[in-house]
Amino acid sequence: MTVLITGATGLIGGEIVKQCHERDITVHYLSTSREKLSTEPNYKGFYWDPKNGSIDLGCFQNVESIINLAGASISKRWTTSYKKEILESRLQSLQLLKVSLSKIEHNVKHIISASAIGVYPDSLTNYYEEDNPKSSSTFLGEVVEKWEDKADEFKELDLKISKIRIGLVLSNDGGALPQIVKPVKLGVGAAFGKGTQWQSWIHIDDLASIFIHVLQNQLEGIFNGVAPNPVTNNDLTKAVAKTLKKPFFLPNIPKFFMKLVLGEMHILLFESQRVSSKKIEDHEFQFEYSNLQPALEDLLG
Repeated sequence: MTVLITGATGLIGGEIVKQCHERDITVHYLSTSREKLSTEPNYKGFYWDPKNGSIDLGCFQNVESIINLAGASISKRWTTSYKKEILESRLQSLQLLKVSLSKIEHNVKHIISASAIGVYPDSLTNYYEEDNPKSSSTFLGEVVEKWEDKADEFKELDLKISKIRIGLVLSNDGGALPQIVKPVKLGVGAAFGKGTQWQSWIHIDDLASIFIHVLQNQLEGIFNGVAPNPVTNNDLTKAVAKTLKKPFFLPNIPKFFMKLVLGEMHILLFESQRVSSKKIEDHEFQFEYSNLQPALEDLLG
């Protein structure tokens, strides 16, 4: 099997590539950086520029499925211009893939596109499954809705469509965990706001495995990319402190302070989404890290 991956050199993409190679799946990948292009037998890079609509069509040769992870990081300050880049980078990438496939003969039958649990409204009590009808009114909610709608356009090409709504990814190499660890290591770790907001987390290995599971089993539809046992922000920070054998006694960091520091992006720390993993488990996916403490011990121990 040959799969085409966009965003293959990023945090999640790198782990998916590793797991593809463990299963003898050949990877083609698209990069906006010519310096990152490789020509190994099982790992071939192709140049593209979604902003300007250019792509090396050789990337589709022998490809049966696409994993789309492309999009600007949401962890930079959300200025008006950067918010536009967050949205457009996601839509332009999918648009270029779709237009390119419509112009050529190809063997692509399935696209698996990244999405985010930010689509679910802020709630301390709801337990969200994939068929929840309401979307968050935040900027992230708007981005995810448009992102998923754009992925759905591949129906016009008769492709199977899957969307993985990604939660809080735990990894040593990037994402949220190193940012949580820094103050804890200095002995100044603290929860945000009341600390009661739900964090639907997932170990990076399990998240990559979900993408591979959906790929190999040709699963269609929306799947939440979260572990089975969400925790509160307070419990997450406490667990990090426990794993690192550091104290945890400071008062929680108030919301107004983080709003001053981060601007609109502060919602990443204060929104509460308790999200279910039942659907992917019902499709016979088995988590290696169902509970937070073993996941943290693996990453930080």
